[in-house]
Amino acid sequence: MSDMVSKLFNDFDRGLISRRHLLQVLGVAAVTRPAMAFAQGSCGGANAGTPRCNTTPGKAPFAPTGWNTVLLDHFTVQVADLDKEIAYYEALMNWKIRSNDGKVAMLDIGDWGGLKVIGGYAPPAPPAPAAAPAAPPAAAAGDPAAAARAGGAGGRGGGAGRAPARQKFTGFCWGIDKWNAKTVEAELKKRGLNPVADNDPKNNFESFHVKDPGGFDLQISNGTAKNRRQGAATGKAGVAAPFAATNWKTVWLDHISFQVADYKASVAFYEALLGWKPGVDEGSQNEVSIGDIGEAIIRGGNPLDPNFGRGRAGADGKPGPIQPPAATSIGHISFGISPWDVDAVKAELDKRGLNARADTGGSTEIHVAKYQSYHTTTPNGFDLQISNITKATRGT
Repeated sequence: MSDMVSKLFNDFDRGLISRRHLLQVLGVAAVTRPAMAFAQGSCGGANAGTPRCNTTPGKAPFAPTGWNTVLLDHFTVQVADLDKEIAYYEALMNWKIRSNDGKVAMLDIGDWGGLKVIGGYAPPAPPAPAAAPAAPPAAAAGDPAAAARAGGAGGRGGGAGRAPARQKFTGFCWGIDKWNAKTVEAELKKRGLNPVADNDPKNNFESFHVKDPGGFDLQISNGTAKNRRQGAATGKAGVAAPFAATNWKTVWLDHISFQVADYKASVAFYEALLGWKPGVDEGSQNEVSIGDIGEAIIRGGNPLDPNFGRGRAGADGKPGPIQPPAATSIGHISFGISPWDVDAVKAELDKRGLNARADTGGSTEIHVAKYQSYHTTTPNGFDLQISNITKATRGT
C-alpha cells in the first residue's frame, strides 16, 4: 500500500496526474490544500495506517460559533533586538513600519496583515551539555565506529547545548465577521473561554483575548480589511537597513507551522470557534484553510496514539515515561511573494548574505517542483520561509 501511495505522489510531483485525480485515488474529497503538506508529516510510508497515526478527526470542543475569519490582524512576536528585526523585514519583505516607540513596533504585511514586535525578550538559558555515555571496551581499544555509537568523537551525543533563539511568537489576532462585542463576549463565556477585553477606542478597535487548547494567546477582533491599517505608516527603525531593499511584495499567507501538544484538539477548536476548514488528517498534522487569508499546518501529538504523551520506547519495546505536554509554538511562517522566479529569489538572498535553504515540501528538485520556497533566518533567529504560492495558486 505504501509503495502505491509513494508512486501516486511521485506521479503528481512529475505532473503525470492531476491533484484531483490524486485525491480521488486516495479516496478523499478535493480540498484547498496543497499535496505537499502530506510529505511534511511523520505518518507517510510504513507509518501510514499504524495505531500511532490514527486519522479519526478530533471531536468539537463546543458548538460552532458560525463565525468566519476575515482578517489576519497581526502576529505577536517578542525579540531580543527590536530594531534589527523590523529593519530586516522592511528591507527584505517590504513591510511598512506603522509605528515604533523603541519598545513595541507594528508592521504592515502588505495591505492585508500585520506583525507586532515587542522588544526586550530574554531567551531562556541554553540547556546543559548532554553527558556522553561511557565508551564500550571496543572504543577504548581504538574502534572509531564504537566510539561514534557511544557518542564520542564523530558521534551525535554530547557536545555543547544548542544556542536558544532570540525570539518567540506568543500570539496572533484574527478579525471575524458578525462582530458585536457583547454578543461575542457572551458566546466566548458560554464556551468557557474567559475572554479578556483589549480595546483601542481611538482607532475603533475592539477585541478579546482567550487561550487556545495549548495555552496560546488567541485574540479575536472586529478588524476587517476596511477598518484596519488606515493612513500612512510613518514608523522608522532605530538602525540602518541591513541591506538594499528588494522589489518583492508579500501577497499571501502560504502557511503557519503551528506546533501543538494535541493537533486534533487544536484543529477542532479553531474549526468550531473561527471557522477554519480542516484538510485531510495525515495522522500527525492537518493543514487547515483560514478562509481567504491563507493556511496553517497544525502539527503535533496524536491523542489516539496508544503511546500519546510518552517518550520514545526503549530497547525493550516498552513505552517511555510520561512527558510534560509540548509547548505551543510557531516554528516558521511561509509568505507568498511576487514576483517569483526561483533563481532570481535565491540570487537576491545570496547577494544579501542570507541563507537560502530550498524546500519543495518533500517533493522533487526545486526547478521542476510545483511548490517552490526558500527558508532564511531573521536577525533574532526566526525561520522565515518565502514561497511561490499566492491566493490564485493555493491548492494547485
